Amino acid sequence: MHALDLSIIVAYLLLMMLVGWWVAKRAALNSESYFLAGKRLPWWVIGVAHGSSGIDIGGTMWFVTMLFIYGVKGLFLLWIWPLFNVLFRMMYLGTWVRRSNVLTGAEWMRTRFGQGLGGELAYLSVVLYAMVSVIGFLSYAFKPLGKFAQPFFPMDWSANTYALILMLVTGIYGVFGGMYSVVLNDLIQFVLILAAAIIIAAIAIAQTRPDQIQALVPAGWDNLFFGWRLDLDWSSLMPSLQDVIYGPEGHGYSVFGFFILMLFLKGVLVSMAGPTPNYAIQHVLSTRSPREAALENLVMCVVSLAPRFLLIGGIAVLGIVFFSPELRQMGPEVDFEVILPKVVARHLPVGCKGLILAGLIAAFMSTFISTVNSGVAYIVNDIYRPYVRPAAPPRHYVRLGYACSAGIILIGIGMGYTTLNVHSVTKWVTAALVPAFVIPNVLKWHWWRFNGHGFWAGMAAGTASALAVPALAPGLKDVWLFLSILALSSVASCAVCWLTPPEPDAVLKRFYRTVRPWGFWKPVLEKCRAETPALEANRDCARDWFNIAVGLVWQISMVAFPIYLVLQQYRTMWIHAAVFAATSLILKFTWYDRLGPGDMVLEDTRPPPESR
Repeated sequence: MHALDLSIIVAYLLLMMLVGWWVAKRAALNSESYFLAGKRLPWWVIGVAHGSSGIDIGGTMWFVTMLFIYGVKGLFLLWIWPLFNVLFRMMYLGTWVRRSNVLTGAEWMRTRFGQGLGGELAYLSVVLYAMVSVIGFLSYAFKPLGKFAQPFFPMDWSANTYALILMLVTGIYGVFGGMYSVVLNDLIQFVLILAAAIIIAAIAIAQTRPDQIQALVPAGWDNLFFGWRLDLDWSSLMPSLQDVIYGPEGHGYSVFGFFILMLFLKGVLVSMAGPTPNYAIQHVLSTRSPREAALENLVMCVVSLAPRFLLIGGIAVLGIVFFSPELRQMGPEVDFEVILPKVVARHLPVGCKGLILAGLIAAFMSTFISTVNSGVAYIVNDIYRPYVRPAAPPRHYVRLGYACSAGIILIGIGMGYTTLNVHSVTKWVTAALVPAFVIPNVLKWHWWRFNGHGFWAGMAAGTASALAVPALAPGLKDVWLFLSILALSSVASCAVCWLTPPEPDAVLKRFYRTVRPWGFWKPVLEKCRAETPALEANRDCARDWFNIAVGLVWQISMVAFPIYLVLQQYRTMWIHAAVFAATSLILKFTWYDRLGPGDMVLEDTRPPPESR
């Protein structure tokens, strides 16, 4: 790299260290300041931070690979995560979560299941799952970080060594600033990523022509829609991709219609479960009110998708036009994860390269710090404080947060050294770890009879299965891995629930009055009405599902617009822009205008901050 590019990267890293030092005093006031920034930040700031936290180098590499292989219809592979879960939080689940007014997802279990044995088991099971998922996401971040950084620096070090150094630098910055560090880094990162996306998209449009792209991809590659089978023929262009798509050791996505249907059904279940116990729920709980929790997720959706896919589209187009011969020469060992660093190294001018590298390193730092902060919140707030030292001074918990942050970072680095590649960790996270969370968390929202014992059993069985099944059956395809873990978790949840009594009426009535969910809550509603005859049931279920359906179209059109822009297919681009505008107008009337005015302000009934 040119000295100017290196100077930009060094300046960014020094800026982050100064930011961490600047906010350290404010973050150290008490645990709520450290983990939730005191719940004082505006919803749009948290939304930008939340969206930026979802942009990372590993995910960007993976989506570039999927877009290169499967074309524009590969956008539906977004549902592997699934990224439309933000729509559920935006339409109703964000407000439900925020009404609980707690600090972590585990503490929320006490709101739903009370203080008895069932509530205690549910509480501990969420802590266990959060620890496993945090370590999993940190190991997911490790490998692509080193692989991305290695080509740009003059030292002949391994990719793992670069990842180790950057993780340690990021850790020093994030440990002391807590949630304030998370948010400020995310705001800076968003500006850098937006600039990087615009620059790379402009270079892709300037240096490529539509006919060049069409000559290097199979027929139908640029079509968003698809049939039951994929029907992309790479045999004459890049024969190794035929095995990736159709071979027995490939991705297994050749029956594309069936696979996307399974992803959609899985995604609905995952989304109905609510935010996972990591930085997703921490951002929701950081908002000032339930209404702002919904608006925060709106901003998060736009920030995490539109700039990211402008960046991904530009990288993929440059990779197709300029690196297809090089990738073809790799044969069966083709490695699409090198496209991102090669595009940055060879196609960006001096200055822009450093800016984009700083933006992508910031993307890593954003996800990394958010994940560490959420994991430490569970250790300090949900294990140490209630079970070890419940009456310590507030600063004691913050200092413990420093130590736990360092420990989690070191464990994540150790796990990262064992990671094979981005796709292998993506498969484990989405097909094994996610289904461990699904069934117990869907039932806890929507069914009054579900109790803490059933929740604990489902979470424990699912988490254990996520760790054991991939090791016992390493060749199991993604769909069957997901379904097997989902089935084991479901059986454990329902069996233990029916063998144990429901939660006490007082717990259920308090939860229903506070969170006001829809679903199978009629017995609890009737008991509440016996005391408060004017209490109304939540009748928003049909409207929420309508908004989610419109939101799916809105989200896909928002992602497709920048892809067709860099493909220079402007007619199709404007069609998606019109669809996005129309669905935005519908949601303005059916969602935004109906956000609950009673959720504008949320009274905090917990002890004052200085005692937390």
